[in-house]
Amino acid sequence: MTTPIYLDYNATAPLKPAVVEAMAVALAETGNASSVHRFGRLARRAIESARGQVAALVGASPHQVVFTAGGTEANNLALAQRSLARVLASAVEHESVSRAADNALVVPVDGQGLVDLGALERLLARESAPAFVAVMLANNETGVIQPVAEVAHIAHAHGALVHCDAVQAAGKIAIDMAALGVDTLALSAHKLGGPQGVGALVVADRAALQPMLLGGGQERGRRAGTENTAGIVGFGVAAELAIRDIEAISGLAGLRDQMEARLRRAVPEATVFGAAAPRLPNTSCIAMPGVAAETQVMALDLAGIAVSAGSACSSGKVKASHVLAAMGAGDLAGNAIRVSAGWRSAPADFDRLVEGWTSLWARLGAHRAGSAAPAA
Repeated sequence: MTTPIYLDYNATAPLKPAVVEAMAVALAETGNASSVHRFGRLARRAIESARGQVAALVGASPHQVVFTAGGTEANNLALAQRSLARVLASAVEHESVSRAADNALVVPVDGQGLVDLGALERLLARESAPAFVAVMLANNETGVIQPVAEVAHIAHAHGALVHCDAVQAAGKIAIDMAALGVDTLALSAHKLGGPQGVGALVVADRAALQPMLLGGGQERGRRAGTENTAGIVGFGVAAELAIRDIEAISGLAGLRDQMEARLRRAVPEATVFGAAAPRLPNTSCIAMPGVAAETQVMALDLAGIAVSAGSACSSGKVKASHVLAAMGAGDLAGNAIRVSAGWRSAPADFDRLVEGWTSLWARLGAHRAGSAAPAA
C-alpha cells in the first residue's frame, strides 16, 4: 500500500514527538494553577515556563502573553474592544477576524493579495473616530506575507490600533512583534506542531485589553477560566522547537518553487496565486482551469495525497475562496487548491503531488483548457 502523503500543514501540523512527551508528563500531574498548595504551584510553574517560550517565538515579554483556546478566540478577543468606533480589515482576513467584525470597512488588496496601503490611508483619513485595523501577517490560503510594519506605521499615524493575525506565519518565518509595531498579535499552537485547542493573544504594553470571558480572573484578569495546563505546556515546547527549526522550514521554499515550476511546465494554463509576492516558504495555491477544487481534493485524496481547498474551517465544507475573489481570480477561485508542507515533509512528497496533479489534469482538465486564464 502506498504511504499517504500529508500536505495540509496550514490546516494543522502533526504533533511533534517532544510535544507529545511534554504533554504526557503534564497530563500525569494533578493541580489547578490557581491553587496555592504545592500541586497548584507546580502547574503554575509549568504554565509560566510555557508563557516564556511562546513570548520568545515572537520577541515579546512573557507578561504580554494571554493564553486562549486557539487562534480564533485570540482574534475574537482582540476585536472585542468595544470602545473603538471603527474597524478596518483587509479583504483577505481569516473568517475569525472578518466575522468577528462584520461591520468592518474592507481594505482592498491587489492581484497578488497584498493590502493596498494607499486605500488604508484614505479610509483612516475619512474621519477622526478611534479606529482598529486588522491585517494578517501571512495568508492561510496563498501564503502571501503582508507589509504589516508599514500598515502599523500608517495606522498609528492616524491614532489607530493594529491587530495582526499571525497564526499562519508563526513557525514559518521569524516574527518580531516590536519590529512589526502591532498592538495585538494572535497565535495558535496546532499550526506549528503543538496541540489543537490552545493559542495566545500577545498584547503590547501600550494596548488595553477588555476581557471577553469573565470569571475567576485567570491570565491576569484578561481571560477567565482554568488554564489548559497540558495544552499550554505543549504549546510552549512547540514554540521553542519552531524557533530552532526555522531554517529547515525556510528550506521548503526551494522544494515548493521546484514543484510549481514542474506543474506549470506540464500545465501552462495553471495559475499560482501570489507567486510574485513574498510568501511563506511552505505554501502554494494553484488553480487547475476547468476542474473544481473539490474534485481535485477528492481525487488526490484517493491517490493518497492530502491537500485542501481554501481554509479548513468546518469539516466537509468546500466553498469559493473569498481570498482569491478579493485578488480578482474570477472563476479560477473555484479551481484552486492549497498545498502546504511542514516539518515532516520530504522531496518525495512534492514528487507525488506533481505526479498526482498532472495525472488528474490529463484525465479531466486538458480538454477544458480552452477558456482558461493565462498563468500568473
